[in-house]
Amino acid sequence: MQFRHLNWHAALQSLSCGDFADARRRADEVLTRADVGMQAATNWRLLLAGQAPARLSDLTHVRELLAAPGGMAEVFHTFNLALALACEAATDDLEALAGRAGADERPEFRDVLAPVVQALAYVTAGRPGRAVKLLAGLGGQVEALGGVRVEREIVQDTLARALIDAGDPARAAALLHERVTARRHHTYEDLLLTSRTPATRMPAQPHSHPVPTR
Repeated sequence: MQFRHLNWHAALQSLSCGDFADARRRADEVLTRADVGMQAATNWRLLLAGQAPARLSDLTHVRELLAAPGGMAEVFHTFNLALALACEAATDDLEALAGRAGADERPEFRDVLAPVVQALAYVTAGRPGRAVKLLAGLGGQVEALGGVRVEREIVQDTLARALIDAGDPARAAALLHERVTARRHHTYEDLLLTSRTPATRMPAQPHSHPVPTR
């Protein structure tokens, strides 16, 4: 597990340097069917940057994980499953999950996860302006999702892409200013701040890949 986790961090470094082929290779060759969160976190970043994803998680498997007893026991695990749904542009599933999270009595689910998942649904439906309104209002509350900073940063990535697609590049640049001035490599952030033609905007249509049995 540690080997796979370290390779995931290496894939993030490859993403930041713009070596997307290496990021996909690590995801395909090292991550397994059980590594839904790391696969989704890699693929959603690739899609946000306008790149082809690595092997996607099996959508049926993701639905089974959410429906299983304890499937929504932990907020960070549920967040990663939402990213897996987003990679598949499964808007209806995301809408349903946002509704479940919004009805949850736990504040981290109701007040943080629900708007994040709903924003992912808006992005996959091609409605970036609505996603911006939800994500921009969260601020530091995103920490309630759990994980470490680099894992939560994907929410900021999604907001930056939504701002660009909604026609507000100055605000997106201000959002990522610290990252692009403090890091040695930031090809990934440059692509987040790159406008796209309507035909190539999110939701990108993911490529189907066979799911390994290992």
